[in-house]
Amino acid sequence: MRVLVVEDDDGVADAVLEALAAHGHTAVRAARAAEVWGNAHDADVVLLDLGLPDADGLDVLRRLRRITSTPVLVLTARGTERDVVRGLRLGADDYVVKPVRLRELLARMEAVARRARAGRADDDAPADVVEIEDLHIDLGARRTTVGGNEITLTAKEFEILAALARRPGAAVSRQQLLDEVWGDAYLAVSRSLDVHLAALRAKLGRPGLLTTIRGFGFRLGG
Repeated sequence: MRVLVVEDDDGVADAVLEALAAHGHTAVRAARAAEVWGNAHDADVVLLDLGLPDADGLDVLRRLRRITSTPVLVLTARGTERDVVRGLRLGADDYVVKPVRLRELLARMEAVARRARAGRADDDAPADVVEIEDLHIDLGARRTTVGGNEITLTAKEFEILAALARRPGAAVSRQQLLDEVWGDAYLAVSRSLDVHLAALRAKLGRPGLLTTIRGFGFRLGG
């Protein structure tokens, strides 16, 4: 796997690069935001520190989400709830607060890359379309329309919607969503699901279509 490590701290960068190499990954380091843009498209995963010397990491994340669908795992010392929520809302696929054990970091990184690979539609596969009221979800093309108007979802928002859409009208447990979308409920940040669901509800603009089942999980439609 090709990993772009965006980290200005030499000690942290060296430790991460060494761990990645030991596990068979190819890593390139960017110590500044200016070094990101020429390497982002070639990476399978981006590990992004938010404390960069020439730009705020959240601005880097915002721009990355505009130019590439490459999974981004934020790795930062900023651990307040506000920072986590902002990072996830701007499109981070995962958010890890330093210090972090390298084994956990590798597991999270591999999980987001695995989900990204699984989410890429096979061009030869027939489209799988789900329609609930005026919500139209093309799982193959990863396109969503409401009332005939296409809405733009982040990768994580679409994966949550798709997991629910594959079981229209059925209750899906919180743990099941975490397992399917994050790859492993144990590694997932539970509040990440709430943040993405809130954003998804707002974009759908259909109150009552995506409901919460208290103490269990969620249901899409019927």
